[in-house]
Parts: sequence; structure tokens; C-alpha cells
Amino acid sequence: MMAKIKAGLLSLRDLFATAWWIILLAAIGFAIAYQFVEPAPPKKIVITTGGESGAYYQFAQRYATILAKDGVTLEVKASAGSLENIERLKNGEAQIAFVQGGVVPPKEDPDAEDDSGLLSLGSLFYEPVWVFYRSDKELTRLTELRGKRIAIGQEGSGVRQLAQQLLKANDIPAGDHLVPLSGLNAAEELQQGRIDAAFIIAAENAPVVQVLLRSPGIKLMSFSQAGAYQRRFPFLTKLTFPHGVADLVRDFPPDDIKVLAPTANLIIRDDLHPALQTLLLHAASDVHGKSGFFQDAGEFPSYKDQMLPLSPDAARYFKSGPPFLQRYLPFWLAVLVDRLIVMLVPIFALLIPLLKVAPAIYTWRIRRKVFLCYGELKFLEEDLTHHFDPAKLTHYRDRLDALDIEASQLHVPLGFTDLVYTLREHVNLVRSILDKREKQA
Repeated sequence: MMAKIKAGLLSLRDLFATAWWIILLAAIGFAIAYQFVEPAPPKKIVITTGGESGAYYQFAQRYATILAKDGVTLEVKASAGSLENIERLKNGEAQIAFVQGGVVPPKEDPDAEDDSGLLSLGSLFYEPVWVFYRSDKELTRLTELRGKRIAIGQEGSGVRQLAQQLLKANDIPAGDHLVPLSGLNAAEELQQGRIDAAFIIAAENAPVVQVLLRSPGIKLMSFSQAGAYQRRFPFLTKLTFPHGVADLVRDFPPDDIKVLAPTANLIIRDDLHPALQTLLLHAASDVHGKSGFFQDAGEFPSYKDQMLPLSPDAARYFKSGPPFLQRYLPFWLAVLVDRLIVMLVPIFALLIPLLKVAPAIYTWRIRRKVFLCYGELKFLEEDLTHHFDPAKLTHYRDRLDALDIEASQLHVPLGFTDLVYTLREHVNLVRSILDKREKQA
């Protein structure tokens, strides 16, 4: 039993002596490959939205529910609006944000490389711009609001920035007549007659929109220059609010109303883990992919607003759908397998040729032990054949005995023992030559 154990250990020693350099190269390859592997995604991320009563906040809560199923915690933080969301992303206070289209100003040089550190995961839904006003006549141009008191939204909000852009394009300067009110507060002031108009950005079924649509004396502006705005501001889309859609019985509104709409966009820091980007896009497809009042099924998410570069991972998602592994495996298992593939593929590419030559090297090491003895045996045979000296008989026999002992003590795997027995036969063959020469002497 001990002999078998000893033989096994010696075989393992020979195997390790052959394979150690392969193991070393594999370890070096593993270390190099590891440098190119993305770290595991964090299990908690932060999204910054808007006010707690707004659509952004409600959508983020739905995202959090979806991501929780895959073991990712999405912390939802309310904010004053899109501008504050952008600042939070840049400061690292959040990794994800809902941002209204047009909030990020276009670059002076369109070909210049973007250095904001932010990327877009695409547009999510239209955000109609509703301009409600009090007037006896129909207004169709913003220039007709010159000199009026207008609610344009709170500081830091996307609606305020957009309203300022549109009013500036119509030569309506900033001033005290532009009031920092939004939502239901703006609606109440407009109903009470304390302001003359209000910019509202909300879905068609939002309470503030429904309240103002049904308020006596308050009208909704139809942009007669909607096409011109769309050309001047590429982030805007011209939409139609069909006549009668608000109230079929009253046939209200009595005519089609042209409204303008930026899109809500999902913006991320450019260092957000690619696997989490895909997970967010999957959630966005679930939440925003259905048909709606102004959108068709499958229209969103998509890359409509190009104020920021599209994430490469989002581009692949829009073209090919979710990554192959995430289609069939749970999220964290897919991430693990994906990381292992990145590490193992180059290692296998290195090991395959090495493992092909390893058996030949192993065989050479074992046979080399035997062939060293053959070298000594050949020298002795040459000595006996061409330079025999009877006075050295004892020396010749001692050399042969030493070779026989050395051969019998060679430790080789069982598959190579025939080499040892053949060597010992050849030792005896040379011994027979010595016996003949001794008799002749």
C-alpha cells in the first residue's frame, strides 16, 4: 500500500514539474484578464426625479418596484426639477435622473466631444406644453402674451427653462411679470385672475390640466407656429389635442389644438454599470412601452432627444434587445457569468495550445530519465568492444551493477515501466558481452 502511495506521489511530482509553468502562465493570464473585467454592479443606486406629486416621482417608484425583483435597491429622491437633477448627477449625489428635453443647452461646436460626464438612456414619453390663458379672444401666438403676468414654473424646474426659451424667442423679456408658480398653485392664481397665463408641463390626464380645461373663462393656446417652433427647437415635437377629446358631449375643445412637447429623458452618469443600464432600460420598456394618448405602442423608450450622447449600451439595447444572458438567466447570475466569460475566454485561448504540447513535454521528461542511463550504457559498451582491458574487469562489473541498480530505482508512471525493463534487459545484454570478453581473455 505504501509503495502504491509513494508511486502515486512521485507521479504527481513529475506531473507538477511538467505543468508548473502552464499554471504560472494561466495565473498571469488570469491576472491580466481581471484588469479588463467590469466590477460587479452595486446593489443600491439613486434616482433623482421631481416633486413628490409629479409624474417623474411616480414613475421612479414603479422603477424601484421592478428593480427590487432583481435584487437592486433604487432610492428615489425628490427635487425641484430637471436643472437640479442635472446638478445632482454631476455632483455624484445620484446616478440616474429624469430630465426634461431641452434642459441641456446644445454645444456651440456640434462636432466637439461631450465632456459633461452624462449619457442618455433615451426618451421615455412626451411632455406636452400647455399654455392656459385668460382672454376674451383666441390667442395662437406667444407674442400676444407680451405685457401679461405669466406663471413659468419654479426656479430649477424644466418648465421654467423651457418657458423662458420660448418667451425669449418671442421677444418677451424677463421681469417681475414672469411669476415663479407651477402646477395647481399656478392654476389657482389663473382661476382667481391674479395672473393672465400659465405654462404647464404635464400629462393630458394630470389633475392640473383637467382642472384648467374645465375652468370657465380659461382657454388653451393652439400654437399656430408649431412647425416653426419644431424647427427652431429640435427637442420639441408637434402634437395634436383632438377636438372633443376632453368632453365629447360638449365637443370640447371645439377645434384641434396644436401643442408642443419635449420628451422626458432618462439620464445617467457615464460611470453607471452597463448591467444596470440594461436593467433600467428593461424597466423603462415595461413602464413606458405601451400606447398612450400621444404615443404608439413601442414608441418609447427611444433616442428622440439628442441633447446628450446615447449610451453605447442603450444603442445596443435599442438595436438588439437585452443581452443574451439576461434574456434567459436571473440578473445577478447573468452578471456573474458575463464577468467569468471575460476572464475565462482569454485564459482558454492561452491554455489550449499549451495543453496540446504538455503531454509531449511530460513524456519527454520521463523518457529523459531512462535515456540518461542509456548514455552511460552506450559508453560502457563502446569501451568493452574497442578498448577492453582485462585488468579493469572489476571496474566494468561495478559500472554495470551501478547501472542496473540505478535502472531498478527509476520512478516512472506505470505507463512507462516498459522503458525501465527494456533498459535492464540491455544492461544484461552488455553484461553478456563482458562475460564473453572475459572468457576470451
